[in-house]
Formats: sequence, C-alpha cells, structure tokens
Amino acid sequence: MLDFFTIFSKGGLVLWCFQGVSDSCTGPVNALIRSVLLQERGGNNSFTHEALTLKYKLDNQFELVFVVGFQKILTLTYVDKLIDDVHRLFRDKYRTEIQQQSALSLLNGTFDFQSDFLRLLREAEESSKIRAPTTMKKFEDSEKAKKPVRSMIETRGEKTKEKAKNNKKKGAKKEGSDSPLATSKTAPAEKSSVPVGPENGELSKEELIRRKREEFIQKHGKGLDKSSKSTKSDIPKEKGKKAPRVWELGGCANKEILDYSTPTTNGTPDAALSEDISLIRGTGPGGQLQDLDCSSSDDEVATKNTKPSTTKGTLGGMFGMLKGLVGSKSLSREDMESVLDKMRDHLIAKNVAADIALQLCDSVANKLEGKVMGTFSTVTSTVKQALQESLVQILQPQRRVDMLRDIMDAQRRQRPYVVTFCGVNGVGKSTNLAKISFWLLENGFRVLIAACDTFRAGAVEQLRTHTRRLTALHPPEKHGGRTMVQLFEKGYGKDAAGIAMEAIAFARNQGFDVVLVDTAGRMQDNAPLMTALAKLITVNTPDLVLFVGEALVGNEAVDQLVKFNRALADHSMAQTPRLIDGIVLTKFDTIDDKVGAAISMTYITSKPIVFVGTGQTYCDLRSLNAKAVVAALMKA
Repeated sequence: MLDFFTIFSKGGLVLWCFQGVSDSCTGPVNALIRSVLLQERGGNNSFTHEALTLKYKLDNQFELVFVVGFQKILTLTYVDKLIDDVHRLFRDKYRTEIQQQSALSLLNGTFDFQSDFLRLLREAEESSKIRAPTTMKKFEDSEKAKKPVRSMIETRGEKTKEKAKNNKKKGAKKEGSDSPLATSKTAPAEKSSVPVGPENGELSKEELIRRKREEFIQKHGKGLDKSSKSTKSDIPKEKGKKAPRVWELGGCANKEILDYSTPTTNGTPDAALSEDISLIRGTGPGGQLQDLDCSSSDDEVATKNTKPSTTKGTLGGMFGMLKGLVGSKSLSREDMESVLDKMRDHLIAKNVAADIALQLCDSVANKLEGKVMGTFSTVTSTVKQALQESLVQILQPQRRVDMLRDIMDAQRRQRPYVVTFCGVNGVGKSTNLAKISFWLLENGFRVLIAACDTFRAGAVEQLRTHTRRLTALHPPEKHGGRTMVQLFEKGYGKDAAGIAMEAIAFARNQGFDVVLVDTAGRMQDNAPLMTALAKLITVNTPDLVLFVGEALVGNEAVDQLVKFNRALADHSMAQTPRLIDGIVLTKFDTIDDKVGAAISMTYITSKPIVFVGTGQTYCDLRSLNAKAVVAALMKA
C-alpha cells in the first residue's frame, strides 16, 4: 500500500498528488529536496525518512520530479514499474501544458490524473502477484544427459594404464634434455624401468661408463677448486667479552639525565624559550584564515608554456579524446557511458573513495539524462560541467560553522565555548589543536587546553610544549597581565570525561573564552575506546565536535567517518545522540592535487570542512576553498 505519490516541477510547483493515508507528504518530500536534490546526491533513487521509503525519478527534459512514498518495512516489488509507467503516461498526456515552460500555465493547467493513476496502480499490483510457476529441471536438460554412456563407465586397469602412459611421457621428456647433468640424474631411473641396449637406440655400457667417469672428474675437480678457495684456518678464535661502543653524542641510562620535565601545576608559567619564535610562528596573518590554494608552481609553468598553443584543442588530458557533438538532441545514458567511466577512474585516481566516485557519476547521469543539448555542445564538456557543479555543491554543505561568531555568542552568555577533537591515531589532533589555539589567540580570545589524552605517553608533555610556545608568542605583558593560554592536565590513567568536566568548570570560574579538549587517538573498531569517547561527548555536551582526518587516505576516510558516527550514536546515553559537527583535514601539503579525501569526507557526513592543515608552523591553517579544490580535482 502506497502512502503517497506526487508529481512536482523542479521549481517547486505541485502538479498532482495522490494521498493514500491521512498523514501529509509535505515533510518527507521537503526532506528529500533538502537532503538529496539540492545536495547533488541523486546517485541512488531511494531515500529513507523516518519510517518511510521514498523513491523518485527525475525528468530532466521537462524539469519534473516523480516521488512515491511507502512504509519502509514493506517490500513492494512493483514500485519501480509503477513510477516508470506513471512518468511515461503523464508526460505523453500533458506534453503541451508542460512544454510551455511557464509557472502561470502550470498553475492554470488542470491535471486530472486520478483515474489513470489508479488504473496503473491496479495493473502494477496484479502483475506483481502473477508469477510463472517454477518448473523443475528435467534430466534431459542437464549436462549429464548429453554425455554418452560409454564415457561414464569405468573398467578395472584403466587408471593404471593411464598412469603408466604418463610416466612414459615424463621419461621421454627427461631423455630429450641435452645437459649431462640431466642424463646423469635420469640414468638410474632408466636402468630400473627400461633395459639398456643398442636395440632401444640408446648408449652402450662402455660409453655410459666413460661418460660417467668424465662427469665425476669434472664434478670433483670443481669441488676441489672451491674447497681450496674457501679453506679456513684451523686455529680457533680467541673468545672474549666485547667492549661496549661509546658514542660521541650518546648518553647513559641515568634517570637524572633523562628526566627533562619540570614540576609544573595548572597555571604556573614555565621558563622562557631559547629557540627562535619566528620559526615556530610561521609567516602570514595569524588572526585571519586564508583560503586554500591548490595550485602549484608546476601548474604555472605549464600554463605559461601552453599559452601560444591554446587553439590546438579545447579540452586536454583525459577529456581530449572523448569529444562528440550532440546537435540539439536529448542525452541518453549510452551517450554518457564512456565519458562517465573515464571520469569515475579519474576521480578514483585523485583519491576519491570508489563508492563515492560511483555515486557521483550516477548522480550526474540522473541529472543529465533526457536533457536537451545545444547545437555545438559536446557530451564531454556538458558532463564535466555538471560534475564540477555537483562537486562544488557537495563541498558547501547545509550547515556552515563560524567559530568566531559562536564564541562571541557564548561570551554574551558568560560561558566558555567548548570544542572536542577526535580521530584515529597519528592524524595530527594535538598539532592542529595548537594551530587553532594560535588562531584564537590572534583574535583576542583566552584559550584553555584540556589534556584529556591520558593514554598516549608524551601527550601531556606535547601540549605543555605547545602551551609554552604559545605563551611566548602571546605573553601576559601584551594583554594587561592576563594569561591568554593555559594547560589543564591531571596526568595519565585518569577518566577523560571527568578531566574535561573539571576543565570546563575551571574555565568558567577563571573567565576563559574557549576550551579545546584533546582526546586520545582511537581506531574506529575499538569498542571500549569509542564508548569512552561517546561518554565524554554526552556528559560534557561540547558546542562543536571536530573529526580530525588525514588528506592522504582514500576509502579509509569513508570507513572512519561512518564508524565514528555509528559508534557515537550506538554508545551514547542520550535520546538524540551527538555526532560529528565538522572536519579538520590535515597534511594537505603532502598530496599535491590528489584532494579526493575532501570530497569523500564531506559527501559521507554532509558536514563542512572547517579547517585545513597545510604545514608545521602555527600559521599553516587554512579555510577550505571549494572552487580551488574542485579545480585541482578535475585537473588532468
């Protein structure tokens, strides 16, 4: 049983609607438009909203959308056939009204489609019930019946005869070898199996003896030469204790020498740094995030060299050999198949996850199928432009994270703004936390760093070093005697959720603006650690949960994000679990133009990439530039 079936234009005008139940279809259809159609995620023609499953079909020629909704617990096999039949009949029946392409004509038009729809629905339901009875396979149709009876009869002695034949063939192959070593190895086998004699066309006994004597002399002569070369003295070496090597810059395992830490408590300043502060800070404005630039010097040289020869071809690289004029006709999947295959392989080579690349190409095919092309438009240029628009739309998701605005709003409410960092091991959570701390300090906010990584050895010392360097860059003397950045730590082996709660309370009492919570790295399959992370997020309710991921990964990015979100939902004690709010993409300076991880992460979560790490100094933090990333992604 269907809940509803609706037909509307891409402009939002509902042309006709069938309501099977009393509930309104407005909410599910709006969710489909907001989450799928506007976000360029049309690769799969099915969408689930709460207890409903929605299936849809796009008519790009007439700019129509056909949507059917039913309960997701039902398995309706006739829905695909029904939506195709309705699409065909509605388009043919009201072609003239739709082709006028004006909202006024669509509003004034009358689409009396109820009787036709009920007839198509009844036919589809009946066709799904009528199934041909499955007949059993007869013996005459099997492959065994085609074999003759003689081939299936086995008699005694056949297997032994076949084995003897195989042994004779193997012996003949061995006799054919020309090397004297092979003949010497097969000689005893020949003696035991075949009698030696002149009648068999083989060597006589005297010749065999003479040949074996020559082989024996050659073999033992070489052995004597080798033994003379590799003679060892019989005098045994004197055994003694080996003296330990003393390295010039090495030290000894003395506890006093190896202990570089100084006893510090929360809030006590450390000694001044002896290193160059400018090298730690980096170059560039720290308080303003610059847009990400994906172009390289090689690209500039290439563009300079290719300027005179721009008339050679309109498209280069992988798109150059896929040109085909379409001349005012509607596109079909067959026209786009070769181009989409090339584009899918190109996206995978740029580090986009394979499943995401396939869904992107399917979405572009659904978007362009049936669309009428211009006279001088090519399939390749049209598909490429549609893919670029889809990628830009994906990188600009529904929610935009503006940390500075949210921090100022939290200041007006007199409470600290809490950010939690999570991710797998070794992606750079602590390093990028320090970069974001420096960016916040440059904008005049007081930052408290909560060391909640109580598992990894050296995690607290790493944050203490960053705090000391940030304090040197922003000393209290420049800010009226106020400490701008401080580390809150309770050592190792403690409960991370408890430390985060104490840090937030400490920040509220001391007047800090932002609390940055550093958590331990954990694999997405580790259930106990994921439970601890879900507990930390549920208990402390941070304002922002950032997932830190590498730009180097491909398919692994999808697996990490999906399992992190699933684990946070499964292990959360809240009714509405808190999931990932944004992404920090690290090590972006190591991938050149293989920027596909940004597409994979944004596509799978529908969450924005808030920060991009591009280096090892505090100023190497960028905001994502969607057009630059897409340009690097589409570059051949």
